[in-house]
Parts: sequence; C-alpha cells; structure tokens
Amino acid sequence: MATSDLKKIQIQREDITFDAYVVGKDDAPGIVVIQEWWGVDFEIKNHALKISQLEPGYKALIPDLYRGKVGLDAAEAKHLMDGLDWQGAVKDIQASVNWLKASGSQKVGVTGYCMGGALTIASSVLVSGIDAGVAFYGVPPPQLADPAETKVPIQAHFGELDNIVGFSDIKAAKALEEKLKASGKPYEVHVYPGVSHAFMNTSPEGVERRKVLGMTDDNEAAADLAWSRFQSWMNRYLSS
Repeated sequence: MATSDLKKIQIQREDITFDAYVVGKDDAPGIVVIQEWWGVDFEIKNHALKISQLEPGYKALIPDLYRGKVGLDAAEAKHLMDGLDWQGAVKDIQASVNWLKASGSQKVGVTGYCMGGALTIASSVLVSGIDAGVAFYGVPPPQLADPAETKVPIQAHFGELDNIVGFSDIKAAKALEEKLKASGKPYEVHVYPGVSHAFMNTSPEGVERRKVLGMTDDNEAAADLAWSRFQSWMNRYLSS
C-alpha cells in the first residue's frame, strides 16, 4: 500500500468543514491518527497506513488540523503549531470520532505523535465516544486538559533522551504517569532507553529529517516494540 491509498474526505463540525484522510476496512474499529507539528505529511500518512494494516484491521482517519498547511522545516512547523487553536483541534477530533462511529466503527481509539500525542491525552479527557488512547511523546498543557481526568485507558510512549522540557522529556513522562495513576483508569507509560523525540519516524525521509534536527539515534527495535504495544492495547480495548 502507498500513501495514495488514503482517501480524502470532508468532515463537518458545527458550521466548519475540514479535510481528513481515511484508509482501511469500512466496518473495522476506527482510530483517529493525529499529526505531528509538521502537519499532514508523509510520516503521519505512513503511520495511518501501518495502523490500518495491523491485525485484525483498523480504519485509520487523519483529520487535517492545519487545513492543508505543512511545515517544511522546524521553524515553519513551530509557527503552525503556535498558531493552532487547540480547543478547535479537540473539536476536530470529536467530529472525526463521530464520523467514524457513523461510518460503521463500533469502537474508536485515538493516537498521535508529538503535538498529536498531547492532543490524544487531551481527547481522552475532553472527547466523548473514545474507547482508548495511545500517545507518543507529548503531554497537553494543564490549561487544556488534566490527564488525571482521563475517561479512557491510556498508553503512552517516550524516549529516554527526549529533551523537549515539560512536553515530552523524562520528567514530563513521570509526571504524566502520576496523573494517570490518579485517574483510576488502566494505563501504561513506556520509556525507551537510548532514543530521543520522534523515534517512531523510521522512514528514510523521517530519519533524515531527525538527523537535521540533531537526533542521531536510529532505533528500529524501539519503534517495533512500541508498535507491538500499541497493537495489543488497541486490540484489547477496541475489539468488540
């Protein structure tokens, strides 16, 4: 499968329509896949394709939170993320969950990477109709959502060498773990030794981009382990 297998659709929320990309079997459990700060680029599409092919099969949907814009370098991506209406993004995610439920997915999960990881945890608190979440290296700002109030089981993944302080570094991971413990919901927080931020980006272009940003660790084994944990978590909570 190639990223061209993703079908572009329009989703309505209130009086706004936005683009989303969907791939996978119609009646399969749905997973909303939330972009990194780059936008809906090759890497998030790669992730959605992979998710759709995991056993027993999922329907993956990427909402375009940036409305078509993509950051080509870190400065541009930061500018786009800084300009994001986070409350609006949560509404986009709610509309995406509703769309999947209306399109035959009985259960729906949410996952995301970096900015999308933070939004995954925020969604577990603020979005209705979700059955489970898996967040990769991102924690929401406290004014957006308190992870202790999650309504669904959460699994989270972090790199031990991640240096984005307060967002995805080891201290943020430990603080998240305490919050999830307090929630009373099932949770797992995994820290991967020897890897830094965005370690799931293992495509050749993704590895190249990480190198440009000074992340020289290249650890397919960590990504493979995270994928297998992701799969068993989603299978546990999304299989009807």
